[in-house]
Amino acid sequence: MADDEQSGASSDLAASIADTDGGTGCGTKGDARGDVLMADTEGDLGGTPIADTEGDSSAADGEKGGIGLDDGRQGGASFASGGRRESREDAVGSVRDGDADVRNARIWLQLDKLRPPKLVEPRKRKKKDRHARTRVAFFRYSYYDIAFKYFVEQVLDADFVSLPEPTKRTLERGTLNSNDFVCAPFKHILGDFIDALESGADVIVQFAGPCRLGYYGELQESILRDMGYEFEMLNFATLTGKPLADYIGVCKKKVNPDLSVPHGVRGMLAVFKMIECLDEANDYYLANAGFEVEAGSFDRALSAYHGAMRAAVTERDIADAQRNGLEAMKALPTAKPVDPVRVGIVGEYFTAADATSNLGVERKLLTMGVELHRMLNMTNRNLRYNEKNLRAGISDYVKFDMGPTSSMTIAAAKRYVDEGFDGVVHLKSSGCTPEIDCVPVLQRISREASVPMLFLSYDSQTSDTGLDTRLEAFYDMIARRKKVLL
Repeated sequence: MADDEQSGASSDLAASIADTDGGTGCGTKGDARGDVLMADTEGDLGGTPIADTEGDSSAADGEKGGIGLDDGRQGGASFASGGRRESREDAVGSVRDGDADVRNARIWLQLDKLRPPKLVEPRKRKKKDRHARTRVAFFRYSYYDIAFKYFVEQVLDADFVSLPEPTKRTLERGTLNSNDFVCAPFKHILGDFIDALESGADVIVQFAGPCRLGYYGELQESILRDMGYEFEMLNFATLTGKPLADYIGVCKKKVNPDLSVPHGVRGMLAVFKMIECLDEANDYYLANAGFEVEAGSFDRALSAYHGAMRAAVTERDIADAQRNGLEAMKALPTAKPVDPVRVGIVGEYFTAADATSNLGVERKLLTMGVELHRMLNMTNRNLRYNEKNLRAGISDYVKFDMGPTSSMTIAAAKRYVDEGFDGVVHLKSSGCTPEIDCVPVLQRISREASVPMLFLSYDSQTSDTGLDTRLEAFYDMIARRKKVLL
């Protein structure tokens, strides 16, 4: 700024904050002492504090006048010829004399008006075609995609994006965009969301989990936006503990504004019933599929049952599919011994229930001729869960709530031991703190009852080869031990 322009600055110039390109102006003109002029020649905040208008502050060369950036001579603010601007830290540090407390307070008041940083940046929503149906996707989780489909189509009145079977690339992409120390379920789910968005999903759904799964939604949304995807996140973790009407209200906002709350509540109850039916059928499958006479007969019957459930559109359809599916499996011939080798499966919420995450450990054990039981499912953990009752049954081992699935893990292991099971398999993802805390308790139960337990941890690098070897050795041990004890 030229010298003759600088000389026009008056010593009684009021404090203000100016944005010459139409940016945010935070100050007002006045004659108060010690006000600071901040100029932003680019139209954004973070400009330079310019002048002490009372003339009692001196520039770098000690001459009288405002705080100048080039020669410090008299006359308000000046910029270097190149348009250089100081940082906000320099602005705060340049206020020296006068009523410093008032000046600092005013400076920080303006800085506080800046929006605090958020994990997910606000964005302009694209205008939707009011005639287009919303496409909604869940992540992959065991066989529960059947219930998720019913929820999307019959409750939300939207289109369900069915994901194909996961591939190695699914996990690789989830791992590539995740922190190294996050648990394996996070990587699986993130990879699923990437597949869903590339399949055309408009909305992806993350439900509340009993552990850090409840915090994953916000972080995964941020990661996916950084990757350039545009979508809506329906995160049920923000509604934990609230009535069903609140869940439906959020669905109206995110998915379908024409959704009826009473209809939505009735539909949710049907979804819960479907989940109970799916878990009941899977329990029967695990207990008997290992003894089928015709190879693959139980798998075919279970697949047909799942197909009927996927086609269900009413509660009556659900009931019919359940009855027919169970009758079909019970009609299959089996060669089950009177006292088969029985194994109980316990562990972390996601890994223990999802075949992709645990590399099909249940299928591997069934081919060895084992009767399997797994207490952990959505019915027992989400719909009928009672922490107080579970902990009462394991009061000799646990006095406090240890975490998301810890009480159920210990209670299920104790029940299997008390019922004379031949072994217990504990499944968890690497770094799952609540399940790590369970390990010493499970080891104590194993020692006291002399029942073998196999502990398996999974991460994105776990392979089938090592798993097969450990499962075969475990089965050989418990089968031989059973013969000796008999």
